[in-house]
Amino acid sequence: MMHGRPSVLIVDGDSELRRCLSQALDDAGCVAVPSGTLADAIERLSGCAYDGLIVDVRLPGGDGLDVLDNALSKYPGIKCIVTANYGSVHHAVRALKRGACDYLIKPIPATQLAAAMTAVLAAREMPAATVFQAAVTRPESQYGIVGSGPAMTQLFNTIGRVAPMQSTVLIQGETGTGKELVARTIHQHSTRREHPFVAFNAAAIPEGLVEAELFGHVKGAFTGAVNARVGRFEAADRGTLFIDEVASMPMAVQTKLLRALQEREIERVGTSRPMKVNVRVLAATNVDLAQLVRAGTFREDLYYRLNVVRVELPALRARSEDIPLLASHFIEEACRVNGIGPKTLSQPALQALTQYSWPGNVRHLQNAIESAVVMSGADREISEHVLPIEVIRQETPLAAPARALGSSASALLMPATPEAGINFASAMSNIERELIVSYLHKAGGNKRRAARMLSLSRTTLIDKLHRLGVTEPAPHATTTASIEAVA
Repeated sequence: MMHGRPSVLIVDGDSELRRCLSQALDDAGCVAVPSGTLADAIERLSGCAYDGLIVDVRLPGGDGLDVLDNALSKYPGIKCIVTANYGSVHHAVRALKRGACDYLIKPIPATQLAAAMTAVLAAREMPAATVFQAAVTRPESQYGIVGSGPAMTQLFNTIGRVAPMQSTVLIQGETGTGKELVARTIHQHSTRREHPFVAFNAAAIPEGLVEAELFGHVKGAFTGAVNARVGRFEAADRGTLFIDEVASMPMAVQTKLLRALQEREIERVGTSRPMKVNVRVLAATNVDLAQLVRAGTFREDLYYRLNVVRVELPALRARSEDIPLLASHFIEEACRVNGIGPKTLSQPALQALTQYSWPGNVRHLQNAIESAVVMSGADREISEHVLPIEVIRQETPLAAPARALGSSASALLMPATPEAGINFASAMSNIERELIVSYLHKAGGNKRRAARMLSLSRTTLIDKLHRLGVTEPAPHATTTASIEAVA
């Protein structure tokens, strides 16, 4: 620890990521020490005891796992997070077995990576109850959950009751309400906080690979399985497995997931040899699973097994009193990331933000604020004129077919062209959002059909939905935070 601040060694071959992550960690109260190669990292570890380590599995000059081993052998108390590209997940799983606290898949925002590191450092330095109390009493917790209104107070209380349990939890809420953030918070305040938190998005994996990703596979189990691979259940052993968009899971995999929850054992694809696992499962959905059960597309027995304890996240429109606090937080973050001076919202802009329904919830608001910060240029005050057009017009994107794309791209609204110029990337993001919103509307909210109409893969479309804060129509609107135990 340097000068009373926790020190974190960043080891990654990407110089831009090192720079952004160093800034994010510095803003979070840490001392960041960047390193670009394996040899340099080993040398730095020989000269200083760090509190935290963030290391990529692929480094110039060697394997990032060698850095991990070196750090843990010298300093057993060091908290380590491993990063990996999608194709390197099996390396990251090995890292968890060797003592890493967590692994995250790239690309990942530097602010999110910094938040993950500060979370594990905080869990080390403070008892879980103390950390959670800080999250409840401060408007903005160190885990990024912002809010002080009645709905969020109730949610914080719910998390406090759920976190110490070992029960399976179903987190229900619309797209953009922060389901993964809540899952990570539950994990950090649980008795499993010293063990891995592994996230798995069932909708982001091709249907034929879901089973292998979740349960692992043996060599030769299917075409392309040239090596055995550890699945997410094994990677999360003694820790927490977060399954996002669980409603997207194929029926055949639902059967195996049910067995894993009931028997606490799994089988890798290609073998019938069962393997015991000690994993707490947190599942998330943005649809009403009970409706899917009635429609015959989700197993009833699995629904009850997942729905032991339910945490419902409030939609942003149900807690509009938190919008000024959230907006202020996101303005500060956007100004810092873009290296510009502090800005404030004009009263008309704040009024427009507060009155809008925010179908994409907190993620939608965050993207709108970042766009407004950039589009406001040198102005210290953000006026309502630089807000996204749907906010100015108070329209819900997918409920506004009049704005849908016509027979040509000329039907899209052009951004304003001020004399001082605009941010091209931000303007293009707005146009991209308009296209996706239009074709999602044409496809009736069906992402697979919309992806075909846009000549995109479904996973690419999902990535864009998350990045742009676009939401599809939700059959079930959650408006309260509650905990419900199923008898």
